[in-house]
Amino acid sequence: MNENMVEIEHLRKSFGNVKAVNDLSFQVKYGELFAFLGINGAGKSTTISMICGQLTADSGTIHVNGQDVRKHSHEIKENIGVVFQDSVLDKPLTARENLKSRAALYGITGKNFGHRLDELNKIFDLKEFIDRPVGKLSGGQRRRVDIARALLHKPKLLILDEPTTGLDPQTRKMIWSIIESLRKEEGLTVLLTTHYMEEAADADYVIILDSGRIAAEGTPLALKNAYAGDFITLYGLTESEIQSLKLPCEALPGGWRVAVRDTAAATELILRRPELFRDYEITKGRMDDVFLAVTGRTLTGGAEK
Repeated sequence: MNENMVEIEHLRKSFGNVKAVNDLSFQVKYGELFAFLGINGAGKSTTISMICGQLTADSGTIHVNGQDVRKHSHEIKENIGVVFQDSVLDKPLTARENLKSRAALYGITGKNFGHRLDELNKIFDLKEFIDRPVGKLSGGQRRRVDIARALLHKPKLLILDEPTTGLDPQTRKMIWSIIESLRKEEGLTVLLTTHYMEEAADADYVIILDSGRIAAEGTPLALKNAYAGDFITLYGLTESEIQSLKLPCEALPGGWRVAVRDTAAATELILRRPELFRDYEITKGRMDDVFLAVTGRTLTGGAEK
């Protein structure tokens, strides 16, 4: 059996002279949390639109659950749920009315809709505001309805395009707790675009896009090892002591942050200069460090800095 939910080979899409997606190839395994990172214009949303069938590729192939999107668009749409960055809910309608109208498009009506709504109520805790107009809901409540809408027909693949942008940390944490539960309990595959590095750090596999191409890819740990290295934070040392290490360092409140190649290099340094390591901690590089090393840019709010 094919182990990939999504298979993309040599995908290209241009808008005029702009190559939005340029020879893109990757696979998403069943049950995986797969993350796209990239500034606005890197090609993330264009790729998602082609997977969903909203845009046609100039060349290349896309297979979802073993089916070619060009030949089996209807069947593929049955297997995909999408949450767009901007909510597509009808604000004057209640949450229930939004879900009911969407469910009808999949033939989920009457008692079947009532049963599915009960299931989603339990997962997303919608009861408190299910009969309130969407326009009067908080950002977090609206996002829960958005995701419930995408899951009405029990898709195998959930695509999340910047799903937690603008939400407070507590709401983001709650939404990710729900998504993780769905992955574990129902084997849901999740394809994510995000500019929150901690979300990418929790993914099974990450692709960094730059100008429509893959600039780097791998597990978060592999990317950190390849591009970010390790950091040792030392406390209680003088500037002359830290400079004697002859390594890149950064002054922190009460201490110094020293960059080393990897954990083995950190261990070797500690054994060589034990007198300096009276109080210290070792940490892995962050996904922010990886992104900066790969693209030469930082990613904040989806914008280049």
